[in-house]
Amino acid sequence: MLPYILALVLLLVGVFGIFTRKNLIKIIISISIIESAVNLFLILVGYRSGGIAPIFTARMAEISEFADQAVDPLPQAMVLTSIVIGVSLTALLVVISLRLHHVYGTYDINKIFFARESDEE
Repeated sequence: MLPYILALVLLLVGVFGIFTRKNLIKIIISISIIESAVNLFLILVGYRSGGIAPIFTARMAEISEFADQAVDPLPQAMVLTSIVIGVSLTALLVVISLRLHHVYGTYDINKIFFARESDEE
């Protein structure tokens, strides 16, 4: 139960960082923290105490309890996919924030937003 609570705390730290920080880089770090919390939760869902690796070999074909003892491989595959998507998302967010810094000269979202409003008027 404790690992699930830790995953929830990690998720809440990331959400808190998104809503309270005004710096784009800190918001990107908070999004990465949320991604790590989700990956941790997916790994915890597939964890089985005393389970064996889900590698099906000829020896495992002889064991009738293989399906009962094996760890579920689906969450592991989902986490690998999530890591790839997370890295791509982080790279995209960093490029967008660098472009915004190049245009507005700051990473502060309030200054970027208000500079954009004053340009429209």
